[in-house]
Amino acid sequence: MFRPAALCLIVAACATAPAVTRWSEAPVSSDQYESHPAFDPITRDLYFVRSAPDFTGWRIFVSACGPDHRRAAPAPASFAGQDGVEADPFFTPDGRSVYFISSRSEAGQPQHELDIWRATRDGDNHWGPPEHLPPPVNSEGQEWFPRLARDGWLYFGSNRPGGLGGTDIYRAKPDEVGGWRVENLGPNVNSTGDEYEADISADGRRMLMMADGDIYESRFRDGRWRRREKLDATINTAAMEVGPLQAPSGAGFLFSRDSGDASLSGEIYQERGDSWWPPRCR
Repeated sequence: MFRPAALCLIVAACATAPAVTRWSEAPVSSDQYESHPAFDPITRDLYFVRSAPDFTGWRIFVSACGPDHRRAAPAPASFAGQDGVEADPFFTPDGRSVYFISSRSEAGQPQHELDIWRATRDGDNHWGPPEHLPPPVNSEGQEWFPRLARDGWLYFGSNRPGGLGGTDIYRAKPDEVGGWRVENLGPNVNSTGDEYEADISADGRRMLMMADGDIYESRFRDGRWRRREKLDATINTAAMEVGPLQAPSGAGFLFSRDSGDASLSGEIYQERGDSWWPPRCR
């Protein structure tokens, strides 16, 4: 039988537990800036972005789950390009495809903008050559943070002409004639400032977005995204918060911020969570 005294202890523990804790540890944590975590649904390997302490020079790394059920020292992702910068990995729920952004050379020609790319696994679970998504998904501007929702919409940021501000959140979906339909999410989500990243919950009802260095949320009701609201001071600080990743169950999320410690630089933090997420190497 569940005892009232035990309930009191649980409630007291919950009341005193910090809302946000630092999640990244060795070997992922370093004196560089770690951000934008993504978990491979098939292997549980952790993919993330490592950059210089000033948040420049982004590259995608993977910390594989080893036979000892521990994360291995990070190494460049197998689909990484030889030049440019790359960031914002995202796995489809079945683990067969990964989306990311890259400024890698294409057909021997250096690129000056970040575009959305997609790599797909073959039958042996090896990543094939990444595919450059076509226009109008990619534009002459910069694209950011591709996230495929379960209803088939691909959400991303872009500073293409025609937006409400410097960078806006868009979404795209294949149309019936082999092209793509792209739409701006409008003034409930976008502003005259900069909106870069939108992570959509597994049930499609909550959007966490990074805008002007802080994290906001919007709720999907009556067929549209409602006006965004800034999360409170347990999440948003004087530092930059970036790269939200929601738990599939909706119980919390990961994000990154400047740790305030010059020896650690940017670190991955956790807001709440449950007993099985973030996934461990076992």
